[in-house]
Amino acid sequence: MATPLIVHVIHRLGVGGLENGLVNLVDRLHDYRHAIVCLTEATDFRRRIRRGDVAIHELHKREGQDLALYHRLYRLLRRLRPAVVHTRNLAALECQLPAWLAGVPVRIHGEHGWDVFDPEGGNRKYQWLRRAFRPLIHHYVPLSRQLEAYLTERIGVPAAKITRICNGVNTERFRPPEGGREPIPGCPFTDPDLVLVGTVGRMHGVKDQVTLARAFAALLRAEPRLRRTVRLVMVGDGPLRRECGTVLAEAGLGDLAWLPGARDDVPRVLRGLDLFVLPSRAEGISNTILEAMATGLPVVATHVGGNGELVRDGVSGYLVPPADPARLAEAMAAYLKDPALRHAHGREGRRLAVAEYTLAGMCDAYGRLYARQLAERHVKMD
Repeated sequence: MATPLIVHVIHRLGVGGLENGLVNLVDRLHDYRHAIVCLTEATDFRRRIRRGDVAIHELHKREGQDLALYHRLYRLLRRLRPAVVHTRNLAALECQLPAWLAGVPVRIHGEHGWDVFDPEGGNRKYQWLRRAFRPLIHHYVPLSRQLEAYLTERIGVPAAKITRICNGVNTERFRPPEGGREPIPGCPFTDPDLVLVGTVGRMHGVKDQVTLARAFAALLRAEPRLRRTVRLVMVGDGPLRRECGTVLAEAGLGDLAWLPGARDDVPRVLRGLDLFVLPSRAEGISNTILEAMATGLPVVATHVGGNGELVRDGVSGYLVPPADPARLAEAMAAYLKDPALRHAHGREGRRLAVAEYTLAGMCDAYGRLYARQLAERHVKMD
């Protein structure tokens, strides 16, 4: 028989951690054929897929409840006849029903992070929805221990039906600069004596970059001498970008911050920073934290979701409460006053990324999971 086909169902193929992890997986997991079904659309992000045999299907879901979508997906699955359907996050959960109706032998669901409208997993409607679809799902893949506990304790998924697989990072693409901090193309802060604090990510919702802007203002109010040496870099686009700009301008810091929008050269951006900050209110397993660690940057992150699994508090970074600009400013100040501490924690972050969070390890874990599920359901492989 042909090499088994895995159909990955996601809401949209655009810039994001989930999507980046999926691209890395399909590019490297060569024991399987892959197709990606986007409930809405695929953006230019699709160009990051290097394999030429990955079909991408766009279903152009309408706003609100689009019942016809599920019939279109059912017909597509009947035509593709995949061995595995792997849905990801709440937005794709209901696609398990057409997969079941289409007779897909193996049905897997991944939980990568919280929904923007349910940042702590407490929404009872969403819990009910997950319980309702539980009988259709053969196996679950949460990325963090918090998500794993949520599935067992809130949703009632047996532990035997769960395999936690952490994201991996390309430690060759994301690597420390060889000769000191590299200049970021287009960045106005070129003086090598400056210290650049930065973040990278979509600027919306639970990512909460506004807290970082407020923390930067609080930092410079408390330590005015740092105005001469510290600069803020906030890479990404979205509705919070304008709000961050307003906060910084009102604090008189507009000339000390750079908000260039989205970039496609994130490895180079990270090699141009001295400290990475992630101010999210909720996370699964953050790809940007892994990328910063692999680049050799110390990380200040909020203690939410899987951040505490990645950042070793006081060893490779600091963990602070979410939505707390004062505590975030304190953690940043500790690094800004102590270059040796920055370098030591950055080296430890790099060591952890190489030792525990490689792409090869992530892909091997998914490969073993797919093979085990296919074998349990007597689906033959080449």
